Amino acid sequence: MSLQIAPRPGRPGPDELVPSRYALRIGEVDVMVISDGVLPLPTEMLGHNVGSSVRTAWLNDMFLPADAFDWALNVMVVRSGDQTVLVDTGLGSDPNLNLPRAGKLIHRLAAAGIDLASVTDVVLTHMHMDHIGGLLEDGFKDQLRPDVRIHVAAAEVKFWESPDFTRVHMPPGFPDALRSAADRFAKAYSNQLRQFDEEHEVAPGVVVRRTGGHTPGHSIVRVVSGGEGLMFAGDAVFTVGFEHPGWYNGFEHDPEEAARVRIRLLRDLAASGDQLVATHLPFPSVGRVAADGDAFRWVPAFWDY
Repeated sequence: MSLQIAPRPGRPGPDELVPSRYALRIGEVDVMVISDGVLPLPTEMLGHNVGSSVRTAWLNDMFLPADAFDWALNVMVVRSGDQTVLVDTGLGSDPNLNLPRAGKLIHRLAAAGIDLASVTDVVLTHMHMDHIGGLLEDGFKDQLRPDVRIHVAAAEVKFWESPDFTRVHMPPGFPDALRSAADRFAKAYSNQLRQFDEEHEVAPGVVVRRTGGHTPGHSIVRVVSGGEGLMFAGDAVFTVGFEHPGWYNGFEHDPEEAARVRIRLLRDLAASGDQLVATHLPFPSVGRVAADGDAFRWVPAFWDY
């Protein structure tokens, strides 16, 4: 079966057994989490400031292989009032990356019945290529409305004018790929950018707030309506970060600050009971956070079907 066949709205694509989307409602706001696929990376990226035996022990406890870890790639679509907000855009399908299990967003949006022309706003948690890559995919921009607003922290745009990779711990080739993607994005979408300093209300009940840490302009998105709340945490929280919030992720440009941000956000979530979605938590990545001594516990939501 050809994988180029366009899927019909509301049905999974021809190469998928089940739809990779999960819908929920926060008060009066509709939220859908959509998987862009998975990104296999060396397990050292989970915590490069601890010994390999320590990482291996955690992976063994999780029944996971010790050599490579599949990072989920989740994005979110939020419908509030008359606005449709796309939060991050996945990796895209750059053939030079050779990552065939990622870059599925454009097809999965169509399968979910979401027309790119209906998107009024795009929020970027940061400008790493697995968050902006969809925008760079052939034909993606042509399907967006000309007046689409792309919200990103001013500190993030400034950082990528001359990015610093001295504190990261990435596989070879990734810094160059990240620089190239950020540069292409800035050139392609400069007229659509809506930069903010610390916090900005994108739509009713949808607020983006800069946290820094992972990158200087890294941001989270809060959805609040009807006494309920949800946080899209971007790359502030990873699977290992609940039990080991002090482990440094290889893609963090300021790992110490990233750990402080992570702990602060997890404490807030444990106190509020708000739901959490994050880019690299296993799909659909919807759940809550509980305090567990000096660390935390991830409580995945029961699927509502």
